[in-house]
Amino acid sequence: MKTIVFFNNKGGVGKTTLVYHFTYMLAELGYKSLAIDLDPQANLTSMFLSDSRLQEIYDNENSRPTILESIKPLNRGISDIQPVHIENINENIGLLAGDLELSLFEDKLSSSWGNCLNRDEAAFRIVSSFYRVIKEANERFNADFNIIDIGPNFGAINRATLIAADYVVVPMAADLFSLQGLKNLGNRLGDWHSEWADRANRNPEPSLYLPDGNMKPLGYVIMQHGIKESRPVKSYLKWANRIPQVFRQFVLKQNGSPNITVDNDQYCIALLKHYHSLIPMAMEARKPIFLLKPSDGAIGAHLGAVKSAYDDFIKLTEKILSIIE
Repeated sequence: MKTIVFFNNKGGVGKTTLVYHFTYMLAELGYKSLAIDLDPQANLTSMFLSDSRLQEIYDNENSRPTILESIKPLNRGISDIQPVHIENINENIGLLAGDLELSLFEDKLSSSWGNCLNRDEAAFRIVSSFYRVIKEANERFNADFNIIDIGPNFGAINRATLIAADYVVVPMAADLFSLQGLKNLGNRLGDWHSEWADRANRNPEPSLYLPDGNMKPLGYVIMQHGIKESRPVKSYLKWANRIPQVFRQFVLKQNGSPNITVDNDQYCIALLKHYHSLIPMAMEARKPIFLLKPSDGAIGAHLGAVKSAYDDFIKLTEKILSIIE
């Protein structure tokens, strides 16, 4: 299985929207994917599911068909992981729904990370729980890809998720804080990779499936690309063209070339427009912007924007596929 996490510790860059649309475009291209919501805010889940289905899931206090239910026995110390419920979005997309109470698992993951150094089997079961839940669901759904959305922080939930990832895609905005977030992310990925390698060698139970902790950075996607009237072109390019250097230095640990810009950087996966006018229609229709129809209100100029969005997302998706396949 191939697992891709979309992550930046700078929030507000359109990460969840990107995950949602990328998963749908994979489906358009004939690939089966599991969309996995490991952000306790569960925004990805709310994008995929209708209000009535969300109510059915979260109104049940005793047993909810979410990612939390699969790890709850482990969290309580009474058993190991359980098979997770897969919400069928369509024949090519399955969803592992998020849960606001997932944040309650943070402390258990944090203490277990340290306990792995003591060859504690229970700690390894907890730290590897997301990986093993996803692995079982992937085999059951027969998915080509696992696509994971996580929150913008460096907490224990995200650490346990990222060590389970083969690849990392970084959504960005062209501003100072996104650049700072990129520096932080690069340093943290390196630390977690080496720390997990040390811990994995101490695993006392050979039959326990553990993640490799690869976390290979594929590149970055600049979201909300397009110059707003309130933001001059000069200012936008000032920040955007610093991204290639920062990505190489802090994420790839390489020396960069001062001549590289976002327009000729091999690690710039895409520059995505912000399709402001299409978002309300897409939310109402419960579908990605590039699949909107005239019956959804996409007529005239809006229909042209839908076609443009389709072209943008198919290029993005095909570029990611070309890198990892």
